[in-house]
Amino acid sequence: MRTLVLLRHRRFFQAIHQTLGSASSLKFLSSTTADNLERQSSESEQQEPKCLSLRIERLPKGETVGLAFKSWMADGFPVHRGDIFHAINRLRKLKLNKRALEVMEWIIRERPYRPKELDYSYLLEFTTKLHGISRGEKLFSCVPQEFQNELLYNNLVIACLDKGLIRLSLEYMKKMRELRHPISYLVFNRLIILHSSPGHRKTIPKILNQMKADKVVRHVSTYNILMKIEANEHNIEGLVKVFNDMKKVEVDPNEVSFCILASAHAVARLYTAAEAYVEAVEETMTGNNWSTLDVLIILYGYLGKEKELEKTWDTVLELPHVRSKSYILAIEAYGRIGQVSQAEELWLQMKSVKGLTSTEQFNSIISVYCKHGLLSKATEVFRELRMNGCKPNSITFRQLALGCLKSGSVEECLKSLDIGINMTTSNKVRCSTPWLETTYSMIEIFAEKGDVKNAEKFFVELKRANYSRYTFVYNTLIKAYVKAKIYDSNLLKRMILGGARPDAETYSLLKLSEQFQR
Repeated sequence: MRTLVLLRHRRFFQAIHQTLGSASSLKFLSSTTADNLERQSSESEQQEPKCLSLRIERLPKGETVGLAFKSWMADGFPVHRGDIFHAINRLRKLKLNKRALEVMEWIIRERPYRPKELDYSYLLEFTTKLHGISRGEKLFSCVPQEFQNELLYNNLVIACLDKGLIRLSLEYMKKMRELRHPISYLVFNRLIILHSSPGHRKTIPKILNQMKADKVVRHVSTYNILMKIEANEHNIEGLVKVFNDMKKVEVDPNEVSFCILASAHAVARLYTAAEAYVEAVEETMTGNNWSTLDVLIILYGYLGKEKELEKTWDTVLELPHVRSKSYILAIEAYGRIGQVSQAEELWLQMKSVKGLTSTEQFNSIISVYCKHGLLSKATEVFRELRMNGCKPNSITFRQLALGCLKSGSVEECLKSLDIGINMTTSNKVRCSTPWLETTYSMIEIFAEKGDVKNAEKFFVELKRANYSRYTFVYNTLIKAYVKAKIYDSNLLKRMILGGARPDAETYSLLKLSEQFQR
């Protein structure tokens, strides 16, 4: 019997060491929340001499994790399961996947304690991240039978989904049903995300039906994903429907839920509703989560709440680490409420503290200047961008085009746009809120000039991204026809078929345009 056990362990280690590296990103059931990681980070910094994780993180390149464990035990510290879990979560956050795999291999090999399902789960996670699904499957078959349970199966399914192997993941889900292992809501969340693109969205109701058939209760994160999909499609009605469905089944929304709702309503210029959801965000916030603080910075910019913006930014500055992205969002938010001098001050602060290493940093202040027609200042920053070794992108030129329009130079605007058009721009960027809002701002100016040709030209971009679902966008297009003294009987029909609801302003503009009938 002992011989069989030894043989099984030998095969297990052979499965581990037959792998070759190939990194990818994957979120597993055993991962901790961002808040926990932040707390662990601050605790580890306070207790450096007694932190196993820091010893592993600071290992010189080429040294094995065995050295860290050896020094740890030499100082009289035992290797506890909690130390390992803390170290793994830290390494995952830092994306040190290779080190994390080395740690778990050492644990399974040296056995400082009896490995359990979570240990094997971590081992499977980092094996599939670094060495692919086939190696992960081989490792799975070598895990002791008692630990081949729902946790490992769910992690294997998520690994398959992360690699885009949907058929294989469905096969494992079928096997889980046969073995009567519960399927995690995280698996269905991942399936929904994979089918969230416009061409695959029809599959989502089927996924939700299967979720119900498997008796898997929708988690708040499931509803958040569904709401985010509707928000990305600029479908406020669909978004509110998902939120109401969540309330009907008594699933409590969290700060992420309210962030999605507030942001979507702010973008749709439904500011009263947005303000109500912002208050809900403030009430449901758990600690100083940097991602929520970033969203609040954006929202206070939309709502023109200068005091709240200043207070939130002060909170961000108290965090152990302030990201460049937070500076960028704050600069843009101050620009949105018309505080150009404050935006400039933050720009200089970011320049001093973080350094200028990305085009996105330069774009933040360029967008502020162009939004307010300060083209000469924007041009100076543009020159600095190039001198700094950064390359302007299509967003840069679109912002400069808006600045030219604000300054009254249509010709220069179109030249800037032509340069940007020749650059590779992802669909994600073209559908992003900053891109769409900049485009809409240009349409507003063309509408005031009665330039129907250019207004229609850029309206097509908004229509592709479903941004034209907002009533104010169609109203601006109709205004272009009114200013140009052109009557078009199809405008109302276009608006309704485009998914926008006519309002009082719509009918008022259409009434004005009727006088231009021939």
